[in-house]
Amino acid sequence: MADKIEIAVLGAGHGGLAMAGHLALMGFPVRLYNRNEERIWGVISTGGVEMEGDEVEGFGPVFLATTSIEEAIKGARLIMVVVPATGHADIAQTCIPHLEDGQIVVLNPGRTFGALEFRQILTKGRCAADVIIAETQTFIYASRVVGPGQARIFGIKNSIPVASIRAHFIPEVLKVLRIPYPQFVAGDNIFKTGFDNIGSVFHPAVCVLNAGWIEDVSDFQFYHEGISPSVAKVLEEIDAERIAVAESLGFQAMSARHWLYRAYNATGDDLFQAIRANVGYKDIKAPSHLKMRYLNEDIPMSLVPMASLGRKFGVETPAIDATIQLATHLNGKDYWAEGRTVERLGIADVTLKELRLLAIGQES
Repeated sequence: MADKIEIAVLGAGHGGLAMAGHLALMGFPVRLYNRNEERIWGVISTGGVEMEGDEVEGFGPVFLATTSIEEAIKGARLIMVVVPATGHADIAQTCIPHLEDGQIVVLNPGRTFGALEFRQILTKGRCAADVIIAETQTFIYASRVVGPGQARIFGIKNSIPVASIRAHFIPEVLKVLRIPYPQFVAGDNIFKTGFDNIGSVFHPAVCVLNAGWIEDVSDFQFYHEGISPSVAKVLEEIDAERIAVAESLGFQAMSARHWLYRAYNATGDDLFQAIRANVGYKDIKAPSHLKMRYLNEDIPMSLVPMASLGRKFGVETPAIDATIQLATHLNGKDYWAEGRTVERLGIADVTLKELRLLAIGQES
């Protein structure tokens, strides 16, 4: 049991509950935190999480389920943040007085520049603890809450890149993360994990361009029917802009077509054909409304930081800008005001050299 490190899981939604249950089944002392008791009362009453699925099944006894962030993270070697990216700032603010030197905080996932935002909140709050802040490119599970204290894991990804602010700490992060999860691999730097965020291409614009169909009573396949040849052309423009902004930072982001090939072995002469060739997308239904994470999370936490960085470094992003603007009108939300702009991230006046040094860990 010497390698059974104490792990705090922050968030008890679809991802957090599954992670807590799986870690507990693997024998780790897990503390599960949620800001209100509604999502953890089932865990409190039974003492754990009932897991189901082809790969993970059984009862995982959770050491502690609590609404106290102090109780959750005290003494934890690894802190896994599993909340929507829109909640990262609140989690960071709540953690400030309770973090301890040497702890590793991992955002699962960071979306785009989640680790930078988390660091900015800790800096503003004058956090005294020296912690490592990391983010994953994507979430390790496909999972759902199926009842009070019950979660189902549909699949576990084979390879999940992870990177940290101060990139020389990536080996240390991996050393700890691989105790429970051998699936994690080095993600180079937070630019790479943040811009290889393919949901930013496949989610918001498809919702915006299918708004009428989504709000209709009829049902349709989100990817295979919602992405027509014309819609795919818009996605290709968004993808090209994302890659161009990444290039302005001095690195190459993975294209959406390349990602489809790596993730699903799906190929095609263009993005439309590659999406249609992906059997993994077959029968995935569209959402029934627009006030959901494909817009409320992916736009402010992914598209906004990409477009904001584009403005900073002189890269035009007309397709991304149009998607943000239309979604703003559709949902009546100011995504620019809510989003991770360079001003909110504290990097508006930072040079490219300073930004890259920040990522690799040579900041002053």
